[in-house]
Amino acid sequence: MTRSPYAERIAALEARAERDREAFAPPDDPPDERRAMRYLREGFGPAVALYVEARTGGGEPVAFHPDEFAALERAMNQWLDLYAACYGTTLDAEFTVREAATLLVGTHNVRDTARVLTRVPPR
Repeated sequence: MTRSPYAERIAALEARAERDREAFAPPDDPPDERRAMRYLREGFGPAVALYVEARTGGGEPVAFHPDEFAALERAMNQWLDLYAACYGTTLDAEFTVREAATLLVGTHNVRDTARVLTRVPPR
């Protein structure tokens, strides 16, 4: 299977998620809501939006190479792990990008989407 037109963008997202993970230091006094929102707005949200664009951007839905799809989900889940860690919660996120996209399309809000998926912060 050939690479999709999104291969480079996915690789960039994956690299950024890895850099964010490596640079992460837990907050001294959780929650660090500002940093949590940065992970959502600059990482998680763009990853999910890329998937939505590929599936609904007009024309035929894009078929991702399996490695691209795995990289996209891995990056998205790393940002959710970091988001939760900003609240002092350890999470080993294993959500599907489709699940996240469905929620984002329904809520139009990246924070609400992350809260539903992770249950962080608790209500």
